[in-house]
Amino acid sequence: MGKRSRLRKKEHQNNSKPGGRDNRDNGWGAGYADIIKENKLFEAYYRELGLVPEGEFDQFMEAMREPLPATIRITGYKSHAKEILHCLKNKYFKEIQEVEIDGQKIEAPQPLSWYPDELAWHTNMSRKILRKSPLLEKFHQFLVSETESGNISRQEAVSMIPPLLMKIEPHHKILDLCAAPGSKTAQLIEMLHSDMDVPFPEGFVIANDVDNKRCYLLVHQAKRLNSPCIMVVNHDASCIPRLQIDTENGQKGTLFYDRVLCDVPCSGDGTMRKNIDVWKKWTTSNSLHLHGLQIRIAVRGVEQLAVGGRMVYSTCSLNPIEDEAVIATLLEKSEGALELADASVDLPGLKWMPGVTKWKLMTKEGQWYKDWSEVPANRHTQIRPTMFPPTDTEKLANMKLERCMRILPHHQNTGGFFVAVLVKKAPMPWNRTFPKVHTHREVPVKVNYDPSFSKGWEGRVCVYSDSVLCSRPPPNKKMKRHGFKEDPFVFLTEDDPVFPPIESFYDLSPDFPKINVLTRTHEGKKRHLYMVSKELRNVMLNNSERMKVINTGVKVWSRNSDGEEFGCAFRLAQEGIYTLFPYIRSRMITVSVEDIKILLTQENPYLSKLEEDAHQQAKKIGMGSIVLKYQPDNSNPDGPQCPIELCGWRGKTSIRAFVPRNERFHYLRMLGVEVFREKQGQGPREEEEVKDEVKEGETENGNKDILTKFDQYLRGVERNVYLNSLNKFSSLWLH
Repeated sequence: MGKRSRLRKKEHQNNSKPGGRDNRDNGWGAGYADIIKENKLFEAYYRELGLVPEGEFDQFMEAMREPLPATIRITGYKSHAKEILHCLKNKYFKEIQEVEIDGQKIEAPQPLSWYPDELAWHTNMSRKILRKSPLLEKFHQFLVSETESGNISRQEAVSMIPPLLMKIEPHHKILDLCAAPGSKTAQLIEMLHSDMDVPFPEGFVIANDVDNKRCYLLVHQAKRLNSPCIMVVNHDASCIPRLQIDTENGQKGTLFYDRVLCDVPCSGDGTMRKNIDVWKKWTTSNSLHLHGLQIRIAVRGVEQLAVGGRMVYSTCSLNPIEDEAVIATLLEKSEGALELADASVDLPGLKWMPGVTKWKLMTKEGQWYKDWSEVPANRHTQIRPTMFPPTDTEKLANMKLERCMRILPHHQNTGGFFVAVLVKKAPMPWNRTFPKVHTHREVPVKVNYDPSFSKGWEGRVCVYSDSVLCSRPPPNKKMKRHGFKEDPFVFLTEDDPVFPPIESFYDLSPDFPKINVLTRTHEGKKRHLYMVSKELRNVMLNNSERMKVINTGVKVWSRNSDGEEFGCAFRLAQEGIYTLFPYIRSRMITVSVEDIKILLTQENPYLSKLEEDAHQQAKKIGMGSIVLKYQPDNSNPDGPQCPIELCGWRGKTSIRAFVPRNERFHYLRMLGVEVFREKQGQGPREEEEVKDEVKEGETENGNKDILTKFDQYLRGVERNVYLNSLNKFSSLWLH
């Protein structure tokens, strides 16, 4: 037996013993065995700081030891949101109320009081409980399926707060500095697409993460939303490059963002309810080590923020060293360019504690320091002046740190969290001018070197004794690239030969933005065509050497070898149908509820199985890719009250829906068809998609055994890779 096999066997044996550690449950169960939830240093530290209201500390600690409720968020921008909410409230939640487990009634999920439109819910049911009853098992499968299809997101309640406070509008350019694993990014995308009638909002989201592997978790989250306005990049957030764009007057300009989300890496002591190992690992040193990085990332964020823009700074830590100390440092160094916004009325129903103006610092040995002057010289490399409150009382009062928001777990049964909203009133003082330095000379002035402001800046910065900041551009450095080598992004020209047959076949409207179409190869046949918004195209064309792009765009067409004989070598892709649909003027079949049921439950139904109206439409359309369109019927309140567009294929005598498995189940549920694992089977994937991905051989005859086996294999691989990565990187980052 090899070393790895022996280690795996030993780990399995350890996990089987009493007190062994189980695998993490990704938010739906405790996930751990008997880990002692106790840390004397943690308790002494927060009791002394006085962040918890008097008389509530025992409640606070008791809540920290309780498992975190599972929370779900319904994807708000899709027109299907109301249908999903109706299905949840009137079917699954009603059924849950009738269930008893071990003689006790199950508590039904409740909406989060502060989240708009009842689009977020929480429940105390663990996965173990969900599997104890067939009705609850159906609910669990519903959640899993709708999550994979992008209609529901499992997300911690407090993690939903920062995007809501950003006040996103469809035209905003947004930077998400530390985005993985992507739950907040998904919210930002939803807000951009608040008007579903606009396929290309003017705004976009650039989602960044320093870890290459975590970027792919981010891609997985973002892809579920099928947006042409999202780009995933891989950079150190503290020195993410400044980007150039073409301005309206034809000149090159710097890209400044309307909104910046700065959800920084932190010690994560607010996540103890779900990341149980934080109880063992927590020490005050964690916050001391992260403080400088948090400042550098926040500084880079406000540098890239447009004047008048809004940056939300957040952590899942309760520690003032990572929270108010960082905000106070930003405000002090900004010299009035930044202002803390009052967000007290933005989320009615949310309970939070005001930010504090007094705090002190403790070492892991238990030594307390109230002021920088008390810190011995041998501690100066670990403890910095910026970790303490400002000593100038007038300056401290003007900062209005009480506008910061700290969410305590026992107030609304959540995790712990900190959030602050900053508004930029003017350019940052060190960005106003870049003095030219012609010669190197010694400057006879006393310098107080502040390492928290030096590493990773666009300029090299020194903090002088008179508080003046001077900056100079850094030497040019070649961008380091790590991780997987991505295929190039190649935009097509308007006269590319690929367009005429597509335009003719689908009768695209004249305003179709051909220049927004891209592919992922310079050579050979184009296999897939993607689309991005006009603004993202601008960013990509001007910054190919400045940034490392992991993924962008939404797939709108895929090559189909059989389609060429019918007039077009590219079939429509379901993930891009909502982007393309406004421009398609032919090859549409209007279908009824009964038609959709047939198309989604049968493999290749004959045309004659459609209702008469749809049958007659289909007979008039030639073979090839089609759009199946459903319009709500006001006279039938039981049917879906939102439009549905599905990709399909008109064969010689049959018709087929090209819709991914989980989306099939989603639409069937909307139509009132019960979908359950024991009855649904595995379901074939799109034949052409399998042809693209199975390179060893062809499946021209649509061999069902090959399709099913590949479908099972791919789902297993995707799920294992995703879950393993999630477990590996989630301990401090999954907010």
